Formats: sequence, C-alpha cells, structure tokens
Amino acid sequence: MNYLAVLGLLAGFCTTISFLPQVIKSWRSHRTNDISLVTFLILSVGTLLWLLYGIIKIDMPLIIANSVTFLLEIIIIGLKIKYK
Repeated sequence: MNYLAVLGLLAGFCTTISFLPQVIKSWRSHRTNDISLVTFLILSVGTLLWLLYGIIKIDMPLIIANSVTFLLEIIIIGLKIKYK
C-alpha cells in the first residue's frame, strides 16, 4: 500500500469516525432537537456523490470512508425522524 492510500485511509477514518459520537449520543438520549435535518440531508447527498466518484475511480479509501460515513449519516437522519 502506498503512502497516498494510507493518507486517504487516515483522512477517511478521521472524518468518518467524527459522526460516531453523534450517533451514540442521539441513540442513547433519544434527543435530536439540535440536529439540522436539512444539513444532514445535504451532507448525505454529498457523501453519496463522493462514494459514487470513488467507485468510478476505483479508489478504495474513498469507497470505504464514504460508505461508512453515508451509513452513519443515514442512521442520524433516521434517528432525527424517529425522535422528532
């Protein structure tokens, strides 16, 4: 694995893992009042586009990071809708 792939995986890990505390907090508290649904919808569309870009380019760091990020964003959106 070359240094660019490692850099991409590290960047993807950091940006992806940043959503985990929000998922955990929302899941435990059943509160999502302070989360903007519109922001997460726009962010999810952007993440999905990055995922498609990574698939087209066959770029594993982009594919892995954006797959997990998209999943976490969808969970947050689901919790936001559920705990309205």
